[in-house]
Amino acid sequence: MGIFFPATLLNALTLWASINSTRAIGTATCIIVITESTADFISGNEHTAEAIFKKSEIIVKVKEPLEKEVKMIRENQIIYTYLHLAAAKELTEGLIKSKSICIAYETVTDDDGRLPLLAPMSAVAGRMSIQAGAHSLEKNQKGRGLLLGGAPGVEPANIVILGGGVVGENAAIIATGMRGKVYVVDKSKARLKELHEMFGDKIIPTESEKADLKKLVSDCDLLVGGVLIPGAEAPKLVTREMVKNMKRGSVVVDVAIDQGGCVETSKPTTHANPTYLVNDVVHYCVANMPGGVPRTSTMALNKATLPMLIKLADQGYKKTLQENKNYLAGLNVYKGKITYKGVADAFNLNYTPAEKALLE
Repeated sequence: MGIFFPATLLNALTLWASINSTRAIGTATCIIVITESTADFISGNEHTAEAIFKKSEIIVKVKEPLEKEVKMIRENQIIYTYLHLAAAKELTEGLIKSKSICIAYETVTDDDGRLPLLAPMSAVAGRMSIQAGAHSLEKNQKGRGLLLGGAPGVEPANIVILGGGVVGENAAIIATGMRGKVYVVDKSKARLKELHEMFGDKIIPTESEKADLKKLVSDCDLLVGGVLIPGAEAPKLVTREMVKNMKRGSVVVDVAIDQGGCVETSKPTTHANPTYLVNDVVHYCVANMPGGVPRTSTMALNKATLPMLIKLADQGYKKTLQENKNYLAGLNVYKGKITYKGVADAFNLNYTPAEKALLE
């Protein structure tokens, strides 16, 4: 399905969205391109992916470029999307080879060091994690057959949320709303205090350094992994041995799977086949969880990403990145060089600071 948007707000540049069916959004490609003229796209030419990549200066996506798309990327073309390169060696190598300019939503910062382009999708994924976990606990999903909030005279499920960031906070919103017994584990005392002020006694804030993680994991019915190291691979906090000691039919929802996952037994799954079993523990590890609710996700993401896109289109990437250090933090690959340290460290590749790369 193709949609054309008159782009008056982008100084009459053309926006073209090539969007596959939202029924398969977990694997769909969503591309917005910016080019000089509408004529190229309304002159009768087929709107194939190849034609779009060939003619556009900026490619905007909602997910990492697919393998076939990487081969279409041209030198000096701007790629503006989620990349999660620290968990994707082949994609990283392909983008290096393309000599394109790759800006990752997930590493753009704000003045407070937060991740404003990652936050909307983290919020969606956090809320979905409890929804998915509750469904996976049902008996016909090979779960324990538990209702998350219990019932009169029946205890609610134990929910352990690893990480008190945006994912963790939003998971707690839904988990407490469903009346589960909720533990939020984080290393930051200050953040746990914030969450306790927000939720009161509805959550049990737990410092990671003081917690017996093995016991928390073995006792829980639903484990949500929401740990993030910006731009780097997620730490494996839950070992295979811990999973082996979990209750039969308990559930792991690893939201960190886009960054490699924080549970050792996690591997990426799709919306079509979201779960698998390891030691009789249900694992829900869908990459791009927000793709399951594309309308909500699109509206949330557009509000966050459009301001930078307008600047890229209006004044070019160099001026946009050089005048704003927060935008500059999004530059991961620049004309064959890795410009984000977390990605370089993940694969032991040479690192060039972004500000230096732009001067070369």
